Amino acid sequence: MPEEGGRDPAPGGPVPRLELAPPVAGAVWTHLRRAAPQEGVGALAGRVEAGVWVAERAYPLPNIAARPETEYLGDPGAAMRAFREMRGAGLSLVGLYHSHPRGPARPSPSDRAQAAYEVPYLIADLRRGEWRAYLLPGGGKEGEEIGVWPAGEGEA
Repeated sequence: MPEEGGRDPAPGGPVPRLELAPPVAGAVWTHLRRAAPQEGVGALAGRVEAGVWVAERAYPLPNIAARPETEYLGDPGAAMRAFREMRGAGLSLVGLYHSHPRGPARPSPSDRAQAAYEVPYLIADLRRGEWRAYLLPGGGKEGEEIGVWPAGEGEA
């Protein structure tokens, strides 16, 4: 698996945020809209720069959850292939994304329960065309919300 981007190592440093290059943001929205009414899921690859997770590539993953309309589970084989490709490109895992087709852009109990990586989790509300990012492992009951750019669909 590629190295995880991890949390901002500098206490009192820059406000943590996730930035998606405009082509990456567009690709993620396209993937998530096409997956509806099921939840779409994928991984984000890039670099951490001054405490900011910068996503340079998106890796859509098949959702193999038992109830894909209300939960997600990225296909492990596809995830491993994506992680190998990231490593080969010299990139790190800088985020995971998925959609809530009927909203909201907040972590559900199952989202929090399965959060295992120390990277931002980007959740898209397809009804409102907005997304929010959270640090879920260790981020408390709801997770720690962090900034995300662009702020929503069409704002890149």
